[in-house]
Amino acid sequence: MKNKYLFLIVICFISFVWLGGCATESQSKSEENPEKESNQDSNASSEQKDDTDKIAQEESSADIKVTLLGTGSPVLSMDRFGNATLVEVGDEKLLFDVGRGAALRLDQIDISPGMIDKLFVTHLHHDHTVGFADVLITAAVPDPRGNREGDFQVWGPKGTENMVNSTIQAFEVDIQTRKKVEGASGLGTEVHEIDEGVVYENNGVEVIAFHVDHGPMKPALGYRINYNGHSVVISGDTTYSENLIKYAKDTDLLVQEVVVVKGPEEEYQSEAHKNIEAYHTTPEQAGEIFKEVNPKLAVYTHIATFLPEHEATIVDRTNEIYDGKVVLGEDLMTIEIGDEVKVSED
Repeated sequence: MKNKYLFLIVICFISFVWLGGCATESQSKSEENPEKESNQDSNASSEQKDDTDKIAQEESSADIKVTLLGTGSPVLSMDRFGNATLVEVGDEKLLFDVGRGAALRLDQIDISPGMIDKLFVTHLHHDHTVGFADVLITAAVPDPRGNREGDFQVWGPKGTENMVNSTIQAFEVDIQTRKKVEGASGLGTEVHEIDEGVVYENNGVEVIAFHVDHGPMKPALGYRINYNGHSVVISGDTTYSENLIKYAKDTDLLVQEVVVVKGPEEEYQSEAHKNIEAYHTTPEQAGEIFKEVNPKLAVYTHIATFLPEHEATIVDRTNEIYDGKVVLGEDLMTIEIGDEVKVSED
């Protein structure tokens, strides 16, 4: 009997030891498995990130991205800020004109004013330049997205240097204080007064300036930006212009100014209205320009209307002359130029 009990005790002990070993081994394996699972999760996450990056690259495969920061005119509007167009091409961020509210619109697309260090001015009317001080000086305000480090480069027609220097003089106390107290950088400027021709070349990006006809406001310029076989043309303020047609020929995108002071059959309300129309482009004139230029897309900016916008019927009037694609621009509208030209609104 004693031997029997002793035998049972030994069997129980062996079972206990064996089961404990199994449990330990199982626990050890279970401790290893989370590591494997973690590695698998990490690999899956990495693969997912790679796929996301790939999709993002495919989605952002455009060679040129154009954002209409402001599509307005001298007429005050909370919907249409002053004329300003951002062209992102290669690694460059090029700003064309800097009208009312340009710095605010940049902020809305998550670009700090300090990330802008190249400005191209079409002409010196205030609705194209009044935002200059804001974009220049706000770059000194600390911003995690980036601050301007070198000088603000400015290209424009004769008179641009005086405009820039006068602005700096007007804000001299502010600028000098920011330099002294905050150690601010990016508040210096380098101005290039330009004529017709290639005015900027870098990393495959080419900017060409050309003369347009803006009546007594002389000189007035338009710009063509070329990159990787694609292009965008900014008309600047102009009436019908053979030179605009010459330089814009077969562009992917023509960003065209437009004005409507009256209905087609109406009389001018004043001599001022008549003169304003004479120095700008009507929808009908724009249609003639588009027929000659043959852009993949024409987009209106600098939308100046002296009657309610819905009554101006700008696109309808244009399509009576031109049957290509025409879009009435809106603030923060983006156009991506690659194999196709795609439009999206914020």
